[in-house]
Amino acid sequence: METVLQQNPESFVDRRGTSGDRPMGVPERRQFRASISSTRPEVQELANAVDQYKLNHHRRFITYDELYNVIEELGYRKF
Repeated sequence: METVLQQNPESFVDRRGTSGDRPMGVPERRQFRASISSTRPEVQELANAVDQYKLNHHRRFITYDELYNVIEELGYRKF
């Protein structure tokens, strides 16, 4: 039995590479894309911190625990 990749191997797009390896027109998939366009500086800071965390830990998506850790690293505390 042939798999889909054996029938049409050029239709497969490997998205595991770095952002420079993506074919033209293929957008980067981000977990918090909408947050990056925020006009609030604190939201922008959080979005950048989350992106940096994901890059440092080779993660595409993060858990709530990881998000909480990022927020704590930014200095936020629940009183």
